[in-house]
Amino acid sequence: MKPVRIIILSAAVVSAGLAGVLALNLTRGRAVMEVAQPLVEREPVVNVLVASKSLPVGSRLNGDSMRWAVWPKSGVVEGLVTEENRPGAVTDLNGVVVRMPIFAGEPIRQEKIADASTRIMSALLPAGKRAVATEITVATGAGGFILPNDRVDVIMVRKEDGTSTFLTETILSNVRVLAIDQQIEEKEDGTKTVVGTTATLELTPDQSKVISVAQQMAQRLSLALRSVADAQEADTGAADYLLSGDGVPTIQVIKSGSIVKNDGAPASSRN
Repeated sequence: MKPVRIIILSAAVVSAGLAGVLALNLTRGRAVMEVAQPLVEREPVVNVLVASKSLPVGSRLNGDSMRWAVWPKSGVVEGLVTEENRPGAVTDLNGVVVRMPIFAGEPIRQEKIADASTRIMSALLPAGKRAVATEITVATGAGGFILPNDRVDVIMVRKEDGTSTFLTETILSNVRVLAIDQQIEEKEDGTKTVVGTTATLELTPDQSKVISVAQQMAQRLSLALRSVADAQEADTGAADYLLSGDGVPTIQVIKSGSIVKNDGAPASSRN
């Protein structure tokens, strides 16, 4: 055989061998990559009804304020509205009153809303509570900084009988403000400011009686704004001596700014 043919044949054999080795390496690399890639399973999801925008207390839900959002099924807790258990929720909840603030993107929970047929103020009241209004001014309402859902103390200022001494007492503590009746008042320079004239408070039945008596006795009732850090403190305390008794229907007589008994003698009180 001629040397040229031998050289060509040898080159062909070497080339074939190199091609086989490359093909084998590529096959092994693909197998390693397939083994290295873990199998990812997608977690089951459901559609949960959320707020499309922030909703203040007293507002009403509508089609623009609600939307369905994808939610992990494992993260669904009791109280959330899902498309599985209430597919027509967007229509059913139209006009429902918001009882507690709801922020944009937050799930709409049943306990934060009330029946659509309910009036707004009665919807804001928890069971067993009463809404009682009292007049305020800038001077008696913390300079106008008191807003709905704030917590306040109610302070009674009255004049001691026969003297020029004024007595002060906190008759209600840490009660929630349901609403502020506001009116627009124009200043001398032409600018406008919003000033509250009536505060509506969330009270227990006994607290309602206390403030009703205090409104007749007091020279002035002032609201003292509480810190948000005090929100968890008890809110059912009241000046018990202003109550009419132990639940027996009685009539209290107020004379010269003091509570008197049926015989006209002043009842015991604390200053």
